[in-house]
Amino acid sequence: QVQLVESGGGSVQAGESLTLSCSAAGRNFGSFVMSWLRQAPGKERELVAVIERNGFSTYVENSLKGRFRISRDNARNTVTLQMNSLTPEDTAVYYCGFSSVWTLDPSRFATGGQGTQVIVSS
Repeated sequence: QVQLVESGGGSVQAGESLTLSCSAAGRNFGSFVMSWLRQAPGKERELVAVIERNGFSTYVENSLKGRFRISRDNARNTVTLQMNSLTPEDTAVYYCGFSSVWTLDPSRFATGGQGTQVIVSS
């Protein structure tokens, strides 16, 4: 298991960028598939991006491709989400998640952190 702490959220204007960071404590971080998920008010939690254990394979939700990028540093136990050209529709609480298998099902990722709030104003 890992314990996750998300950071880097904030309030920005549309078109600006943010970089979110997830710090993981626990053993065998490199053995987990990591992800970013988000939940907007009144909506279900949705998948944003996934990264394989070695960091070579990634997936970004189709609607976010070209604007969002996920990366990881196994030596530092961190996962990063670079978000560019933000829009008000990106407003949500962003969570870091982990899974023992590669999956695009958001319910298969364990979270546990409090998330980090992103607010984008038009």
